[in-house]
Amino acid sequence: MKGRLALLFCAALAAQSADVPRLYFSKSFPGSSPAYVAINVDKTGAGDYREDEKDDNPVRFQLNRQEVAALFDLAAKLGDFDHPLESSVKVAFMGAKTFRYVDGGKKNEVKFNFSEDPSAQALADDFERISESEQLLTTLEVSAKYDHLGVMKSVLLLQSAYDRKRLVDPAQFLPLLDRIAKNETYMHQARMRAASLAGQFRCEATPCAAEPAK
Repeated sequence: MKGRLALLFCAALAAQSADVPRLYFSKSFPGSSPAYVAINVDKTGAGDYREDEKDDNPVRFQLNRQEVAALFDLAAKLGDFDHPLESSVKVAFMGAKTFRYVDGGKKNEVKFNFSEDPSAQALADDFERISESEQLLTTLEVSAKYDHLGVMKSVLLLQSAYDRKRLVDPAQFLPLLDRIAKNETYMHQARMRAASLAGQFRCEATPCAAEPAK
């Protein structure tokens, strides 16, 4: 009986998510690292990232309202991908990209290498930011598990991305940063950096009270 209820619950969730407008982005660029990425984001901000089309266990993330609104606003400026975006200008191959918009029975898709449309460029860059963020998360996870001496470098890369505003969903890094900060098997400097960065991420999510004037 419990198994039946669980299946019904999962089916209900799937049906509910199917009614939420979704954006999809993929980029295939053989020879680059990674050679393939695919990202799904729905209008609630729930998203997933994968580097293999057959990956059935993608990295999950959650975008805030502002980030979600920016993605869907850009898609709207592009007519939700109801027209070609490829530039007539001949340029070098920059990766085969796909934009897709799905909302109930509506599904639009467009493929391109390079577009001169500013909204298309901005949207592709936003998806690239998501890709960079998930790659940084993977790098930090691998370092934390297998290369304790490399944790400092991974944290510095994360800090650099944050300072350059290339990071999305900083909260997804908090459990790992907290674990590093509290684990004395890591270098002291790496632990302090991790703790400091976690503090910055928390203050972004919930503005910290200003220190009283001295």
